[in-house]
Amino acid sequence: MSERRVAVVTGGARRLGRHLCLTLSARGYDIVCLYRASELDARTLEQEIAAAGGRARCLRTDVSRRTEVAAAFENIRAQEGRVDLLVHNVGNYNPQDVTRLDPTVWDDTIGANLSGGYYCCYHALGLMPDGGQIISIGMAGLEGIRANRRGADYYVSKTGLLVLTRALAAGYADRKIRVNMISPGQLDNSVDLPGPDEIGLEVPLARPGTLDDIAQALVYLLEAGYVTGVNLDVAGGYRL
Repeated sequence: MSERRVAVVTGGARRLGRHLCLTLSARGYDIVCLYRASELDARTLEQEIAAAGGRARCLRTDVSRRTEVAAAFENIRAQEGRVDLLVHNVGNYNPQDVTRLDPTVWDDTIGANLSGGYYCCYHALGLMPDGGQIISIGMAGLEGIRANRRGADYYVSKTGLLVLTRALAAGYADRKIRVNMISPGQLDNSVDLPGPDEIGLEVPLARPGTLDDIAQALVYLLEAGYVTGVNLDVAGGYRL
């Protein structure tokens, strides 16, 4: 069993997940990155962390498939022997109008974002020592449910993930395992980011969020020992 803390990050090879892997590695975690298709990105992440003196390995895993998740965590059991932190970052997003939403897209989104989150939590908790943590990535505005015609499948999946977050926080509190959510709004790499002249119409702080903004929230939750079951909007006031 590893004597170092181990962080498992889903969707960790690219974009926000990659940034969170680098942040956690710099804080002394050994990284296990689960990725579905980004093979080259996964290997360069391993190399970048190794070059900085850290430890990382990436496992190809489709988190929407129960058998693949079970196999990945069995591999982690054999190699690292523990999971101190799980970050469920996977977030399939297909902004189709609900009147044209295909059932296959619905299944893929719910499978990856929500069911995949549960599968990973289920297996990680079996390897997690008391005092471990689970952090899921949500979306800004979950506290006020409203109609959302575009991306309804995504919205439903993240709302369900928030309910799961709170249930796990209550259920595992006796083991001092804290379970929280970070909900970004419009990030500077969002696929539907408004233009510079329009961002202020949606975001009161008049700028998109950065990957560092989300990493800062992650670091806060790692150190906030009396915080569990919360959804932390990191969104500049988006969807207030």
